[in-house]
Amino acid sequence: MKIIRTVRGLRLWRKRHSSERLGLGFVPTMGAFHIGHQSLMQRARRSCETVVVSIFVNPLQFGPTEDLGEYPRPRQTDLALCRKEGVDVVFLPSRKEFYPPDFQSSVTVSRLGQHWEGAHRRTHFQGVTTVVTKLFNLVRPHRVYFGQKDYQQFCIIKQMVRDLHQGVDMVMCPTIRESDGLALSSRNGYLSSLARRTAPVLYHALHLGASSIRDGEKSSASVEALMQSYVQKASKAKIDYLAVCHAETLEPLQRAQGRMVLLGAVRLGKVRLIDNVLVKNQK
Repeated sequence: MKIIRTVRGLRLWRKRHSSERLGLGFVPTMGAFHIGHQSLMQRARRSCETVVVSIFVNPLQFGPTEDLGEYPRPRQTDLALCRKEGVDVVFLPSRKEFYPPDFQSSVTVSRLGQHWEGAHRRTHFQGVTTVVTKLFNLVRPHRVYFGQKDYQQFCIIKQMVRDLHQGVDMVMCPTIRESDGLALSSRNGYLSSLARRTAPVLYHALHLGASSIRDGEKSSASVEALMQSYVQKASKAKIDYLAVCHAETLEPLQRAQGRMVLLGAVRLGKVRLIDNVLVKNQK
């Protein structure tokens, strides 16, 4: 496994590896790997001749009150997992290398980023699309792998790829969960023991909402009220949003119909959890 720490080094490597017969798969990450990240690497390894993983804690996607300084950085553990999964290249740049002092540019996807996470974390998605564009320009992947847990992020990057003709195949992989339903996240380690016991309430509420739709409920307001009531009765979590949305535009729906995504975000103390469930009304 090759570890590359500079933009110049990655460009030189990519120039020498420009004819992969079965494609180059890319997994962009901020490190602090868990089984969810591992599943993305495995999916890429099964499908692609060459696999590249980036590890970069991107400062542009953190707000001024968020946990950039505290974000876990277990580099040796992360690199060991990449070796175990047969990753060919790890791109591991420093902040100064990736964002030199005169860096001034940004990439924005407008409508898809207005609601939900975009409303609660105003600069987050601009930071995501900017860093992903830079990584795509350097790695030039054929396929890129993301987890469903960050569903809005996936939709935004997919729109960006389409709008900017970036020529990347987007692959969304299933959310990996604990046995009690909690979606794996690098931030789960911040949960207190009490908060960890109640954290699955978000997934259970979304699952309850999806079951209600499959059983024939047509009113999105009724589904959202059902989910909110469940969270409030089962925990002390603060609800940021629980919503029934169009699966592609992410616009809120008044009537539950077609392909939908139920999006949710709650706070347990200082820890903010997000999750989603895809559902299609068959009735």
